[in-house]
Amino acid sequence: MRAFQIVAPGSFRFLDDLDPPVAESGEVLLRVQTLGFCGSDLNTFRGKNPIVSYPRIPGHEIVGTIEAVGPEVPAQIGVGRTVTLMPYTACGRCSACRAGRENACKYNQTLGVQRDGGFREYITVPYTKLVTDVADLSSQTACLTEPLAVGFHAAARAAIQPRDAVLVIGCGMVGIGAIAGSHRCGATVIAVDIDDTKLERAAKSGAEFTINSADQDLSQRVSEITNGDGPAVCIEAVGLDTTFRQAVDLAAFCGRVVYVGYANRPVCYDTKLFVMKELDIRGSRNATREDFDQALVALRNGAIPATDLITKELAFRDAGAGLQYWDKHAGSVGKILVRFA
Repeated sequence: MRAFQIVAPGSFRFLDDLDPPVAESGEVLLRVQTLGFCGSDLNTFRGKNPIVSYPRIPGHEIVGTIEAVGPEVPAQIGVGRTVTLMPYTACGRCSACRAGRENACKYNQTLGVQRDGGFREYITVPYTKLVTDVADLSSQTACLTEPLAVGFHAAARAAIQPRDAVLVIGCGMVGIGAIAGSHRCGATVIAVDIDDTKLERAAKSGAEFTINSADQDLSQRVSEITNGDGPAVCIEAVGLDTTFRQAVDLAAFCGRVVYVGYANRPVCYDTKLFVMKELDIRGSRNATREDFDQALVALRNGAIPATDLITKELAFRDAGAGLQYWDKHAGSVGKILVRFA
């Protein structure tokens, strides 16, 4: 079978002679149809992913068709069904798993990061990780589910109340999920980015206000919108030291800050704001099945404009060129999809 592999930072290759995997007990064999490049894949290509090892087959935003099933797979998980999946693992024993928060498993291995991912013709996955109710969606739309679900999880971590003002910093795919998830809770959503096209997508996904922080005074504009209080919730979905600090600086007194981005270097804080504002500062990792379900509802009812989020669709042979393009145009790219067909 064919596969796409990132060999080292800035270097990739195509493999043509790999043996296809075999579904073991409790597993299904998927023929991969459509894949999405994630920001973690871009950082792997750039050499900025601190938890990846090389060489690595990337990819965890996967839509495929069940080609075969192994023993102990329920009969309703039938061959020919189109599915997407939850690309995380859970040990079932660590403190996070015991607390019922398997998305934050201490020993999680995400496809394409800690283990080889979906950029290959066939992949085996446990049937328990399948998201099976996507047959009514195009493979392109279904492929958006995972990154949007990560954003929905960030909104869930924020414990948003109706009429909260929620500031979402970063309008990539995860940010769009956080915007839609916050809007669903009845919040007034303020979206921030430095790209007007992304802000247009944010407005279509539930943001009542948009701010281009490259040409507007972010602090002043947020103060105007919130009548000087600041937002009750700040969700950081960029991963820069500057935006990590902005979330704390801009949050209202007794507000909540949720970090879903990974800062690419240590962050220095004036920690007095943690105490003076009595902030709740929370991390957000991966997504739960409920988050996937909510993302699918939003895609089905048009709350998220799926087609507007897709920047490019490429053939598998152009996967490397797609990463190179994203590396050069990171600010404006929404989602790059790769199709085996």
